[in-house]
Amino acid sequence: MHVALCQINPTVGDLEGNTERILEAARSARDRGAQFAIFPELSLCGYPPRDLLDRPGFVSANLQALECLTRCVPGNLPVLVGFVDREGFPSNTSLFNAAALVRDGRVGQIFHKRLLPNYDVFDEARYFTRGRRPFVFELLGTRFGVTMCEDAWNDVEGPLRRHYEENPIAECVKDGAQVLINMAASPFTLTKREARADMLARVARNHGLPLMLVNQVGGNDDLIFDGASALFGEGGLLWARARSFEEELLVCEIAADQPVAEVPQSDAAAALGALVLGTRDYARKCGFGRAVLGLSGGVDSSLVACIAARALGPENVLGVAMPTRYSSEGSRTDAAALAEALGIQYRIIEIDGIFQSFLDALKPALEHLGFSRPNDTTYENIQARIRGTTLMAISNRLGHLLLTTGNKSEVGVGYCTLYGDMAGGLAVISDLPKTFVYEVAHEVNRQAGRAVIPHSTMTKPPSAELRPNQTDQDSLPPYDVLDAVLERLVEESHSEEEVVRAGYDRELVSRVASMVRSNEYKRRQMPPGLIITRKAFGPGRRYPIAQRYRGG
Repeated sequence: MHVALCQINPTVGDLEGNTERILEAARSARDRGAQFAIFPELSLCGYPPRDLLDRPGFVSANLQALECLTRCVPGNLPVLVGFVDREGFPSNTSLFNAAALVRDGRVGQIFHKRLLPNYDVFDEARYFTRGRRPFVFELLGTRFGVTMCEDAWNDVEGPLRRHYEENPIAECVKDGAQVLINMAASPFTLTKREARADMLARVARNHGLPLMLVNQVGGNDDLIFDGASALFGEGGLLWARARSFEEELLVCEIAADQPVAEVPQSDAAAALGALVLGTRDYARKCGFGRAVLGLSGGVDSSLVACIAARALGPENVLGVAMPTRYSSEGSRTDAAALAEALGIQYRIIEIDGIFQSFLDALKPALEHLGFSRPNDTTYENIQARIRGTTLMAISNRLGHLLLTTGNKSEVGVGYCTLYGDMAGGLAVISDLPKTFVYEVAHEVNRQAGRAVIPHSTMTKPPSAELRPNQTDQDSLPPYDVLDAVLERLVEESHSEEEVVRAGYDRELVSRVASMVRSNEYKRRQMPPGLIITRKAFGPGRRYPIAQRYRGG
């Protein structure tokens, strides 16, 4: 049997557009000889719909879209599509993350997702009721067992297993399934991209059945979905794979024992592809066609500019240099060279005069308050806030999306200025540790075959250039040490004592942990940040701002 794995990019709430996208893919699947088409989880309304699910009108409109889809889908092509089902109108007493089998102009059967993730970025137990029974149906002489995303993640041991009491995969097999289906909206992270495939391959191998994954692709807010839909043979070998970070209609033969070889992709290349897709979709789905960012000549803003140019086209990106008396000639030259290499628009706005006006106006008042300290960051932050105000003025005037350029290391310890360099609409690299920023920047140059990001940008000591001869390491530990400690504290949730036992200086660990805790209020006010690691600052990490806990 030829099956179409329809890896589409839905927009949350665009019921009409998503319906047309599904119909277009279904028609293409039929024309390419598919006998069955499968779409991702909640593909009709987009994932995740979050509190839109609290609106009865949204749920009703989603059901009406399913009726429209049922009438219009090619009559000789069975389609499996994700939607929101309801029991108890109009109160929405029970909502279900559901799949409908549409065939012969009607909805034949409906399946309700059974395992509802409620960890990290997931809140499904907040909205949905768990399904009660497995979904197995017969089509053209083959019995298919359907699961939805998390339903498959409790079947085998491994790093992704959540240990639920139920095992929907095993129940489908018990009910006679000959082919397993997993409809998913599984967000991308660097660790999950390989672990997910390994886990599903083991499911197929353990049960001796082919398994088809159909995963959503695209960006929705801070989440990036990589697609990578796949068919695994009964021995767990990969038989077919859709591309990552692109829409694709993959028509495959479920009985063909033809393993395919994959070319491994580095973490840096995967991160770059994810961030380009996430930036493109965030801008497009929020109604922005162009972007603006500050270009300092440093590696962070250089990488964000490269991502934006790929995502939106270089002609739609404006880089703005805003030098002061502390900006080095090398930084000015590097910013201009990057803009020229990328072909983006470039402007220089001198802000030193504005900075001096602030100094003249504020210094007497601040000194009158009777408090000062060496290297007072007040005056450093004024420069950052002037830059933020300047970029927001451009964003207001031109309607450009303002991209912030802070990385995870800076955001983690608060080495960033609220209402300054944190001002904007999307934090593109806020989940990239500084050391990894360099890796992805090198990947940009590798893919381009030339130094798009200047060599001098990569090799000079990182600096905010807000005072004479400043470097980041005046205020922070070396980035390789800082990033290693942050990974243990933030991504692995280790206690300070556990980090110390891993070989790190106690005083340094205590200092970094204190900075992470004390800057939670800043992170709560930053723009949405694209997520690529297993634990990002944002909706998947919900720490209180006012708290005193210091234990493990």
